[in-house]
Amino acid sequence: MVARREGIRRQGGLGVKPPFRADQVGSLLRPAYLAQARKDRKLQDKAILEAIRRQEEIGLESITDGEFRRDWWHLDFLTQIEGVAARTNPGPKFGGTEEQPPIPTVTGKLRYAKPIMIEDFAFLKKNTKKTAKYTIPSPSMLHLRGGRAAIAYADMDEFWSDAAAVYRDAIAAFAKAGCTYLQLDDVAFAYLCDPKIRAACVKNGDDPDRLPETYSKTIREALKDRPAGMTIAMHTCRGNFKSAFVAEGGYEPVAEAMFASGVDAFFMEFDTERAGGFEPLRFVPKGKKVVLGLVTSKTPQLESKDELKNRIEEAAKFVPLEDLCLSPQCGFSSTHHGNQLTQDEQWHKLERVVQTAKEVWR
Repeated sequence: MVARREGIRRQGGLGVKPPFRADQVGSLLRPAYLAQARKDRKLQDKAILEAIRRQEEIGLESITDGEFRRDWWHLDFLTQIEGVAARTNPGPKFGGTEEQPPIPTVTGKLRYAKPIMIEDFAFLKKNTKKTAKYTIPSPSMLHLRGGRAAIAYADMDEFWSDAAAVYRDAIAAFAKAGCTYLQLDDVAFAYLCDPKIRAACVKNGDDPDRLPETYSKTIREALKDRPAGMTIAMHTCRGNFKSAFVAEGGYEPVAEAMFASGVDAFFMEFDTERAGGFEPLRFVPKGKKVVLGLVTSKTPQLESKDELKNRIEEAAKFVPLEDLCLSPQCGFSSTHHGNQLTQDEQWHKLERVVQTAKEVWR
């Protein structure tokens, strides 16, 4: 590991192009004043500006708005697509909480009929000199939880074609607004590693063995017209709602399809045993980046630098160290509720990511 680190040190720095050696997934815990009045636009602005400054101060190169303008990481975007609504979740549940997130359902023909979150991105970009990173749910999220039973289309090929077209339009709109770092949040691949999710897919009228390639193909179609200079990453995890999760299981069943989705980088959850080992990383195409989600956003315990370095060394057996980065395994507040840790504990974890990356790659 020492020799590998020395080689990266000679290459220098935490990176000038995303993903960065020290990166983050996206969402941050809301300050108390925003949690109590989360629809107040002026308070959102205030909280976002404070979060931007704090991210810059601890040394992050990718800066997010904490997703402070959203209630849900996915629904606030998806339900603004024409033909999409939300309904009560009848499928596999998050453990340890009575409340369950709604799921998207496709009620009619999909269309990108208006700008979605472009104004929100513009506010972020205007207020940071670092790289403004924006996150949106993957097209897979239109389908996974409800499955075929929640899709109003008679022809599924037409549905997937329309879904890809919506995302091409959305990506073009973000690019026009100056976005150079976009992340597709996609729990679908990781969920399909869990037998109970696969059983739910069958109930919903789908074949879980075919879905990974369907999702991968749709993402490739969505990326077809993306402009040069825009980095598009994918984040995948096993659920993140009030520190609870839904799915378990290593990436082996989906790895080849997921890594063929055409994105530039993969933010992958590896914080606990439920995510399995690093062996599926052997399928990562040459030149693609993997951001190791080794720091948990679900609990307050702070990971040690030595622990993180050892795990990075393990992962480097399957992906060259120069193609690896470090981040938390998910956001800290995928929904407005937030995870079960304090803001100080959140910032300590992000600082630990930055500190560790500097020692490994410089």
